[in-house]
Amino acid sequence: MTMTNEGHRLADLAERHGLQLQGDPGQRITGVAPIGRAGPGEMAFLANRKLRAQLASTRAGAVIMDAKTAEGFAGNALIAANPSAAFARIAAEFEDRPLPPPGVHPTAVIAVDAEVDPSASIGPYAVIGARSRVGAGAEIGPHCVIGHDCVVGPHSRLVARVTLVERVRLGARVLVHPGAVLGADGFGLAFEQGAWLKVPQLGGVRIGDDCEIGANTTIDRGALDDTVLEEDVRLDNQIQIAHNVVIGAHSAMAGCSAIAGSAKIGRYCLIGGAAGIAGHIELCDRVTVTAMSLVSHSIREPGEYSSGIPVQESRRWRRNAARIHRLDRLVRQLDSKDKDDPT
Repeated sequence: MTMTNEGHRLADLAERHGLQLQGDPGQRITGVAPIGRAGPGEMAFLANRKLRAQLASTRAGAVIMDAKTAEGFAGNALIAANPSAAFARIAAEFEDRPLPPPGVHPTAVIAVDAEVDPSASIGPYAVIGARSRVGAGAEIGPHCVIGHDCVVGPHSRLVARVTLVERVRLGARVLVHPGAVLGADGFGLAFEQGAWLKVPQLGGVRIGDDCEIGANTTIDRGALDDTVLEEDVRLDNQIQIAHNVVIGAHSAMAGCSAIAGSAKIGRYCLIGGAAGIAGHIELCDRVTVTAMSLVSHSIREPGEYSSGIPVQESRRWRRNAARIHRLDRLVRQLDSKDKDDPT
């Protein structure tokens, strides 16, 4: 939404986003900021009640919070059941990103049999390969490379230096950040007579509507079937998705996590940073894997799962590591003792 220099009236923001207003309906909001830095014309939010003490010193023109947190607050507030989500929607009104004009930049290279919708924008030095299609309102940023037999859905955006290698299909409103590579060869190898044979990767990659793929993330194409992200999957930066992985709708993965080949992740799953998922296993819906965990077997029940030992002082770690090596011997001794003692 276009914003005037005067900003938005608090009453208008409340009405548009279905929020309860507490305070001055005529307060003008011209931007958003953290609660500790926000000034009189800026909107902040407070989602964690444990940080409520920050309300006493904030200079924000208004704060988004839940009803319980707002009790006794003398300033302007917008009351939301989910303050984080409400803030995200309101903050989007203050995002000022210039839209590129439709058309093809003169330095772009388009295959003769590629199809580009007239309303799409093709940026400088972009390359679009044979039989590929770019949908209505799509944005292909500078130096992007779209290989053959790819589809970029309507209103999707490849920010810059994104590579779709081959047989990659993006749904509508997909956002791909710089450096991401989709559709590269999966890591398929067969060993014979002391040497590796490369297994052809004949599948593709299918990305559902409203997905987001972070910078320098890689998604390999399938060996035979496709690698699949269902709708509204969100991937952070520097993530590896191997061939034939399937990620269910509305799941999210934090940076540097990785999924090995042919694993299947359910819907509404959350994968923490630097977590690893082994190949050929399944996670059911609504599983949370905390950061730095290794998942080596299928998970059949929803819930939160963790592995690994948190950081600790080095001397203590070395002592505990030595004890871990002795665990098997100690267990065997206890088992032997139990057998010798009939009581």
